[in-house]
Amino acid sequence: MSVIRVDTGAGRLSFGAVDMPCTIGRGGACAAADKREGDGCTPLGLWPIRGVLLRPGKVETTGIGLPWRWVRAGDGWSDDPADPAYNRPVHLPRAFSAENLMRDDDAYDVIVVLGHNDAPPAPGQGSAIFFHLSEGRPTAGCVAVERTDMLRLLPLLMPGDLMEIV
Repeated sequence: MSVIRVDTGAGRLSFGAVDMPCTIGRGGACAAADKREGDGCTPLGLWPIRGVLLRPGKVETTGIGLPWRWVRAGDGWSDDPADPAYNRPVHLPRAFSAENLMRDDDAYDVIVVLGHNDAPPAPGQGSAIFFHLSEGRPTAGCVAVERTDMLRLLPLLMPGDLMEIV
């Protein structure tokens, strides 16, 4: 087990000898107990890495040690606290609000799913906290890095690894 460390104050992510800039949520960082849906805060804490979702044709899968799957049309992630599937993958369209994982930009070409508020999910305490590609601006509460940095880091990650956000 290894730990990716995110220093929210310095805007840096480190994993062993690998160190890179990162961005966090537009609302800064907050205690996980204070995290609320839509607040833009990145939750502080130690989060298990659950797996990776990849956009077909955008990423080479050779060397990826984490469990992964391709993102398909209709893949979403519930962000509606009233949804029984809150903070879970869902199929779109859906009667409840959900984020489309097939975004128009490249941010979700690589989605590393973090185990924040998922065992079990508490409605309204934050959903879809991912580690993904940078869009050049703060995230909605996720951690993001540039594509070249993600592609350098991704093959180093293994099942059981964690992300510590401090």
